[in-house]
Amino acid sequence: MSNLYAPFRYDYVGSFLRPAELKKACADYEAGAITADQLKAVEDQCITELVAKQKAAGYHVITDGEFRRATWHLDFMWGFDGVGHKKTNTGLPFHGEAAMIDDTFVTGRIGLSGEHPFVDHFRYVKALEDEKTIAKQTIPAPAQTLAQFWMPFARKHTEAFYSSAKPLMDDIAQAYIAVLHQLYDAGCRNVQFDDCTWGMLADKNGQEMHAATKEGLLAVQNAYKDINNQVINGAPEGMNITTHVCRGNYHSTYASSGPYDSVADVLFGEENVSAYYLEFDDERSGGFAPLAKIGSGQKVVLGLITTKQPQLENKEAVIARIHEAAKYIPLDRLYLSPQCGFASCEIGNKLTEEEQWAKLALVKEIAEEVWG
Repeated sequence: MSNLYAPFRYDYVGSFLRPAELKKACADYEAGAITADQLKAVEDQCITELVAKQKAAGYHVITDGEFRRATWHLDFMWGFDGVGHKKTNTGLPFHGEAAMIDDTFVTGRIGLSGEHPFVDHFRYVKALEDEKTIAKQTIPAPAQTLAQFWMPFARKHTEAFYSSAKPLMDDIAQAYIAVLHQLYDAGCRNVQFDDCTWGMLADKNGQEMHAATKEGLLAVQNAYKDINNQVINGAPEGMNITTHVCRGNYHSTYASSGPYDSVADVLFGEENVSAYYLEFDDERSGGFAPLAKIGSGQKVVLGLITTKQPQLENKEAVIARIHEAAKYIPLDRLYLSPQCGFASCEIGNKLTEEEQWAKLALVKEIAEEVWG
């Protein structure tokens, strides 16, 4: 049993660009040209090759690149009872392009009646661990699932089964806790909650998106923090839970903007994760001052290398930014990664696989120079 825990000085969020053969297999499966077993065989091979590349790049964490998913979050929700989905007609409004991901909604009380599909996905990666690596499982944060079903645009479906947010929160939390115990029994010790809710709350249009007053928006922050903590508190002892705070990542576009200042007291001061993977790749994320709110002992992974553009960052400029962040949180509690995944959705971001690996090589080079 590996006793390594994320984050590492050089790290990454989790998703990778899908290789051409995997994209073709997914399209063939959708068209009915191949079976589910044939698709899985291609997924298995592509994941095995990906993990070999992750190891060759010198990284200590391995993932399946989210190769078995259409999106970073919805496929996980589809594994619960009481959740349905269909092809979208409109998509979600990102800046510059609509994110054409499935409409996903409540069809009954949310629960988990069997093993969640992601548990078997994890087993495959777990078997590829060695003495230098650990398998990390990425899943949407409980708050993300709550937002999916209780934000104003979705509530009309949900209210047929839930009269208020509290029973919905409890059902989501219990389903998540069950998944975490299943993952633990499968050997998982590192789970990452991916969470776009805080980016939406920090956005200048956050009140409008949530149909809330300023005071009401603070109540939403507390609800998101509470459900995340409820699940973390119910996790098996010895399971390490981190979180990635995102502002949207679809085909190199984004969904929200805004510094961490307005959410720092609740997110950084009260959420019980061991580490935060935070976006800081451009001005949309604001400055480092809110990092002073991070709790004692918690770690911060600085997402200073963008996955949205292929150009490599200037190494000296990134190092200077790391030392700027160290004015607010000690350097020994800081780590480095790309700001997000390379393919949060199947379409992927606008860079090549070669450019993807060049980004990760730069992350490692900088981290070794800063921390030795």
